[in-house]
Amino acid sequence: MSVSFREASQSDDIKFERERHVYYMEMMYNLLPSHYSAQEINRLTLAYFVISGLDLLNALDRIDKEGVISWVLSLQAHPRNEADLYSGQFFGFHGSRSSQFEMNDDKASIPNGSHLASTYCALAILRTVGYNLSSVDSRSILKSIKHLQQPNGSFMPTHIGAETDLRFVYCAAAICFMLENWSGMDREKAKEYILSCQSYDGGFGLVPSSESHGGATYCALASLLLMGFIEDDPISKSSSSSCIIDVPLLLDWSLQRQARDGGFQGRANKDSDTCYAFWVGGVLKILGAHKFIDQKASRDFLLTCQSEYGGFSKFPGQLPDLYHSYYGITAFSLLNEPGLNPISVALGIAGAAGSTL
Repeated sequence: MSVSFREASQSDDIKFERERHVYYMEMMYNLLPSHYSAQEINRLTLAYFVISGLDLLNALDRIDKEGVISWVLSLQAHPRNEADLYSGQFFGFHGSRSSQFEMNDDKASIPNGSHLASTYCALAILRTVGYNLSSVDSRSILKSIKHLQQPNGSFMPTHIGAETDLRFVYCAAAICFMLENWSGMDREKAKEYILSCQSYDGGFGLVPSSESHGGATYCALASLLLMGFIEDDPISKSSSSSCIIDVPLLLDWSLQRQARDGGFQGRANKDSDTCYAFWVGGVLKILGAHKFIDQKASRDFLLTCQSEYGGFSKFPGQLPDLYHSYYGITAFSLLNEPGLNPISVALGIAGAAGSTL
């Protein structure tokens, strides 16, 4: 049964259950429940939620770091020769072992299935566990990521074709930022694509002329920050008036996403959802406006989504899942919950205190 915000806010006993969340994430690290088998192809993304979540919870000692490093590195696709780098393929990371099978039943080679989102997750995991990213085969990643950028500045997630939108612009920007090398993308084209996605109401849609969305708005703003086109906290700096995006309109749209129940919605007229406390909260943090939200109300809503077993659900009263558990934890990090590591908002992983990068 769902617990209302009003009921939750009247209780003095509800608190952030750090130890239960550690237990939940550790359980997911050791053995994923059977219903996650449908997401086998995204195993690297699930690992990112677990490992980065444990890091934010100050519990990275629960994992075998060397084992994690070895597993993640084994998922990178490598060119057979120099010519392969110019074949149009992308040599990033596979999402799971299942996409690495060399032969199918007809004895024909299965194409390289590495993916931009999986590559972002792989590098984020490696950075989290302290691996030196200069030891990664970054040359293959950066040479081949160029094949994914489209003439309008957007990115496909794989070289075999798929949708192009702000999610993959963000992945490309985060990858280049973590590798400290921007040769893999045309930042100017990416910037122009991002700017074309800002809607009349101030938010950003996933593609030009689409409805403003919390996740897309985060991808837009975080990408611009990572690429160096905007500064953090523009509303308190002189850069606000000269910023390449419409900051006042974006600020108004973002603040309106906090609903009457205290939670955040991803779009207008939608229910509050745990993950948007990070997606929209992260946007407000980058703008320097997180202080303007009702932080107590946000915290109280999130606690109605906290499971007694650890983890967070999408909506109050539901069972927890790994995705919303991770973004529930990141939202509490934004709220400066005691016992949590600070988050690098733009990268979506733990970072230095007081920094959005």
